Amino acid sequence: MRTAIFPGSFDPFTNGHLDVVRRGTVLFDEVIIAIGNNSSKSRYLPVEQMQEMIQEVFRDEPRVSVQSYKGLTADYAREVGARFLLRGLRNTTDFEYENTIAQANRHVNPDLETVFLITSPVLAAISSTIIREIHRFGGNVDDFVPFQLPPFAG
Repeated sequence: MRTAIFPGSFDPFTNGHLDVVRRGTVLFDEVIIAIGNNSSKSRYLPVEQMQEMIQEVFRDEPRVSVQSYKGLTADYAREVGARFLLRGLRNTTDFEYENTIAQANRHVNPDLETVFLITSPVLAAISSTIIREIHRFGGNVDDFVPFQLPPFAG
């Protein structure tokens, strides 16, 4: 079985992420959306809440699961038996960053291959950072995320 991990903080999960996962299911038998727990980052939404929201989006897609993990992505891939990482690229800046991470992951886990999908043009401008900022100040983000975000509590 060809299993891919789609790792990220997904804070929040965007329509761009949704697009990458849907396209990934054409390439892989199973896609695990893996929400990383980065202790040095302060989250906008709790991991558990985001995990539940994403699971609801994919409730009718048995080949997609949502999990959270701590530690190195390459180690987590080995732990769950995934040989592929799925990543989306919006622009050349993303490529440079993702290429460096792919090389490091391959060093830690030589059996791990990173597969890049170019973001669909209509979704390329979407970023979690921009969505958080719009949402924080009361703006409508419904066009950017596949679910209703809870009101900002901070």
